Amino acid sequence: AGAAAEARFISSAKGKGLFATKNIRKGETVFVERPVVSSQFLWNALYNYRACDHCLRALETAEENAQRLLGRSSLVLPHPEQCSIRKDLHQQCPRCQVTYCSAECRQAALEQYHQVLCLGPSRDDPTHPLNKLQEAWRNMHYPPETSSIMLMARMVATIKQAKDKEWWIKAFSQFCSKTANEEEEIVHKLLGDKFKGQLELLRLLFTEALYDEYLSRWFTPEGFRSLFALVGTNGQGIGTSSLSQWVHACDTLDLPMLQREELDAFIDQLYKDIEKESGEFLNCEGSGLYVLQSCCNHSCIPNAETSFPENNFLLHLTALEDIEAGEEICISYLDCCQRERSRHSRNKILRENYLFTCSCPKCLAQADDADVTSDEEEEGEGETDDAELEDEMTDV
Repeated sequence: AGAAAEARFISSAKGKGLFATKNIRKGETVFVERPVVSSQFLWNALYNYRACDHCLRALETAEENAQRLLGRSSLVLPHPEQCSIRKDLHQQCPRCQVTYCSAECRQAALEQYHQVLCLGPSRDDPTHPLNKLQEAWRNMHYPPETSSIMLMARMVATIKQAKDKEWWIKAFSQFCSKTANEEEEIVHKLLGDKFKGQLELLRLLFTEALYDEYLSRWFTPEGFRSLFALVGTNGQGIGTSSLSQWVHACDTLDLPMLQREELDAFIDQLYKDIEKESGEFLNCEGSGLYVLQSCCNHSCIPNAETSFPENNFLLHLTALEDIEAGEEICISYLDCCQRERSRHSRNKILRENYLFTCSCPKCLAQADDADVTSDEEEEGEGETDDAELEDEMTDV
């Protein structure tokens, strides 16, 4: 993947960073990366956001997608040929019926983790240990979702199934780890004030469902907290949508001006109507662990951004500016609106969610600004929900 960029150690305070190994032009793809492991969010799946169980590709046609989000089954989309969903390729696991977008994904899941996690005929049995674990997680982590216990389950299952277990343990150990105090903060952030009791309950359910002698350390209170914090710190949000794929495809159609205006007006109205009905939850959402992307540090003036233009878990890192060989490649953990706020407000969000204070050029330039937030910012202060923080995860 990474000819244009490589991870380098910066310092013990900053950890790793990602650096350009050659000149990169604005708009260029720096790399495309597949996650070591990924998983759809549990509420997202429960609410019928149908995605491939392996690569998170949206499974509904664009029209079905729009109909469900609108709550209107009579909606007809123009230009249906612009929808990229191939239902004839979809396959199910013959034992537990989870759906995949292709034979390749079904096979990849089976080879990596699904043998261990396949529920078979127990799929709807609430007393099955894996179902108990998922139910407990859903009761602790309501939408907007930022993480999933199933990401950890897939990590364990992957190592259980692997012939070369050490290789996988090494792969997972590349992700940035935190001190015990920072781990506590991250867990607290993900689980709220009841976190100690909840973490212990999760650990017991996790152990009942997945215990493995080889990984016994991961099931101890300290090891489980570390694993939980690793996923909380490094998990990158993934968003996919067959509707947004269709919109992008429609944008490239060569149409007479009048038809173009009609289509654009139709799409604008569609999104307004969907927002009334479904709010901000438009996409199939999940999270994954990406080795290179996780090395990208934050800047309030980022020179790159992540997106998922292939409607699956393949992450594209794209240059927002020209980047010189040797220069650090940074993304923003804040969305566009948050980046426009004062240094004080930006750092409040970064400290609370990512446990660091930013020292990017923009923050250094504003270092002498008063540490106050303006009135309108105070009002917006409470609105930073976790969904916004997932690296603008839903810019599909």
